[in-house]
Amino acid sequence: MNQLLTVFNGSSIFSQIDLHGAYNLLKIKEGDEHLTAFRTKYGSYEYLVMPFELTNSPSSFQNLVNDIFLDALDVYVSVYLDYIMLSSKSEEEHVTHVSTALARLRANNIFAKASKCLFHVSSVEYLGYTVSSEGLKMDKEKFQKILNCHPPTNLSVLQ
Repeated sequence: MNQLLTVFNGSSIFSQIDLHGAYNLLKIKEGDEHLTAFRTKYGSYEYLVMPFELTNSPSSFQNLVNDIFLDALDVYVSVYLDYIMLSSKSEEEHVTHVSTALARLRANNIFAKASKCLFHVSSVEYLGYTVSSEGLKMDKEKFQKILNCHPPTNLSVLQ
């Protein structure tokens, strides 16, 4: 969370981009398709793109998106898998940040799911926190659930 505080510190305008079909954007290395093979009653199949279920899918996708935004990471971009958060100190700066981010995604044939994106807002939910010019705040409802949680009274309750 300290990293997010650094990125968002002093920012007053935010955008959140949700990527469409995230893992399926990664092609399986040619010649390695057989490693993804599975069999059904209709025959054998191999994935040509990264399925969600593979162990390395999240880290492979995170590496891809990190590489695209390498120079902007922790400056005005925060990436968590298929969620990209942009933060800026001014409206003018934010227009540039959003345009640059969308151009980079387009250049890499990665597209956003428009219905799940937010652009040019003063606060946004990100990784369980509300992000605004006031900083990061934990969702009050979730925080209250933690406070209302009763401590375990015996070992079986703890398990």
